[in-house]
Amino acid sequence: MSFSNLSQNQINTSIVVPVYNEEETIEKVIAALKIYLNQGCEIILVNDGSSDRSKELLEKTADIKVIHHPENRGYGAALKSGIRTAQGKHILIIDADGTYPSESIPELLNQKENYDMVVGARTNPQRQIPLMRRPAKWALNVLANYLTKTKIPDLNSGLRIIKKDVLNKFIHLLPDGFSFTTTITLAFLTNGYQIKYLPIDYYKRKGKSKIKPIKDTLNFLQLIIRTVLYFNPLKIFIPASFIILAAALTIGAYSFFFTARFADTTFIVLCATALQTFFFGLIAELITRTRTK
Repeated sequence: MSFSNLSQNQINTSIVVPVYNEEETIEKVIAALKIYLNQGCEIILVNDGSSDRSKELLEKTADIKVIHHPENRGYGAALKSGIRTAQGKHILIIDADGTYPSESIPELLNQKENYDMVVGARTNPQRQIPLMRRPAKWALNVLANYLTKTKIPDLNSGLRIIKKDVLNKFIHLLPDGFSFTTTITLAFLTNGYQIKYLPIDYYKRKGKSKIKPIKDTLNFLQLIIRTVLYFNPLKIFIPASFIILAAALTIGAYSFFFTARFADTTFIVLCATALQTFFFGLIAELITRTRTK
């Protein structure tokens, strides 16, 4: 682990860059970020167990913190390692693959005091997403928008600046994988924190993507539901209870009009399940409010 010579009093923003097998782009990314060292920023590079020349290239850097993971622990784990050693009041994260424009960083820095998080919203992310993944991506965004009651321009952008004191409130909830950014977005929105979205470009990456389409899509779906359950359970339980009740009423109506029975076993079980689901939601909501007081 190597460290920069900046004193804590000089640092306002910590730029955290997770690095995993990015030998093709890391030198260019570092060169683009170094201009911010004279603007009250420190740079923290986290080598997440790279098996290529990334570690060797990082060791050549000067005036930059470098943290090494002995093995690959995940995108979120790398970010958390950098955040824990950061001295700045604000945390700016950016990927090491060259897909995010470092020239957009000044726009984020200019807004950092006005919002709890400022996100670089990609204006053309679909161009870099394979056609087979786009329907799943769209469905996840629609679900996230509904559950947070907010139009989210970019759910998991890897370029954003966050107030560290607010971020630390959720650090124990943030996952070690690629869903780190999605989780922090949902956590901020469901807890009423202010987010500003600024449009940015998004470039085609060099090398192979680390995303596993099917596995990561399922993980994102599970994550969205789990995060909203944790912070706003009624958004899940109330619709679920009404869907079950609607199914019960449909079956009950069919039984009454076509079999001359007022109710059958399925109708009774579904009604009971709908009622239980509704009250589970109320209990979960009470627990959530008690926990956040």
